[in-house]
Amino acid sequence: MAAIVKPGDVVPGFEAFDQLATMVAIVRPDGRCLLANSALENVIGLSRRALQRSNAFEWLADAAPLGEHARRVAANLVATSRFDAHLRRHAQHGQGELPVHVILSQIDLGGPGGAGGPGGTRGDAVLLEMIEIEQQTRQDREERVQELVTAHKELVRNLAHEIRNPLGGIRGAAQLLELEIEGRELKEYTRVIVHEADRLQALVDRLLAPHRRAPVVGDVNIHEVCERVRALVLAEFPRGLTVRRDYDISIPEFRGDREQLIQAVLNIVHNAAQALVGRIAAGDARIELRTRVARQVTVGRQRFRLALELHIQDNGPGVPDTVRDRIFQPLVSGREGGSGLGLTLAQTFVQQHQGIIECESAPGRTVFKIVIPLP
Repeated sequence: MAAIVKPGDVVPGFEAFDQLATMVAIVRPDGRCLLANSALENVIGLSRRALQRSNAFEWLADAAPLGEHARRVAANLVATSRFDAHLRRHAQHGQGELPVHVILSQIDLGGPGGAGGPGGTRGDAVLLEMIEIEQQTRQDREERVQELVTAHKELVRNLAHEIRNPLGGIRGAAQLLELEIEGRELKEYTRVIVHEADRLQALVDRLLAPHRRAPVVGDVNIHEVCERVRALVLAEFPRGLTVRRDYDISIPEFRGDREQLIQAVLNIVHNAAQALVGRIAAGDARIELRTRVARQVTVGRQRFRLALELHIQDNGPGVPDTVRDRIFQPLVSGREGGSGLGLTLAQTFVQQHQGIIECESAPGRTVFKIVIPLP
């Protein structure tokens, strides 16, 4: 006799589903959810318990194909069925709907040996698997970003070292020349040379900053980092800007360089605040700092069981299309007068923690997501 499995029950024997990077659920033909793995929980943005109390038909923008395919698989008309759909994500977790490829397969539940044991029956549930259509594209993009940042980092470091020595010579020669010449107008020219040399030297120092100091590793609380950044930004923009907090206080501490992470987060939040100047003047500028734990995360080609996600969201005009694909490259800025180094340094600091920064941007909503593996 088949065992009775109710929605919300833990289905024994299927714990390995939590090790999968794809979204997996066991559902009844009528859509009742028996099991949801951690990848599905993370992508939709709802807890496992909430998913198991819901109906799988509610997860998709169009429920009709899922119902039809599930009934066909459950009735053993086909062993496997595939179709494309759009997965609804929780409003605070993602932007719009996520294109997915859906695979429905037969699965045995119950029987004398328990779930999946001998004598199990078909027809009472189906295995639902969903794969992000853009998942491979995103992984390839992450790898390209990491490779580009590494290549640009080496190029900039070598170039900065080559610039430093002649720059010092130019500055010294201008100072000596100022002592020899007479006339206020001529000395003004030498002062311009010295000033511009100092400005370039400051730029070189910023380019070399990530390589000069060895990381100071200690226990890091991401919320202490966020609170420090929040205080700094609100001190600079005391009126017209609201910095909201949505923290998951269960996130554990991890080993890292606290000062580097403060600088990385500050660079992103400060950029957001500067992009919100118009809304700050109108009094409706918003930045949100949101922390979550993600499971089975892949960064580049490496997979991690747990990772921290810090979402930095603003309601500004968005990143210009002309620089969106290059914003993490050095000396690329979407703001007039910007140095183009803030996001490059932020990406470098996060990569030194085995993480990555991603960006989604549209007018009225820009989200930078910092992903850092957790122990």
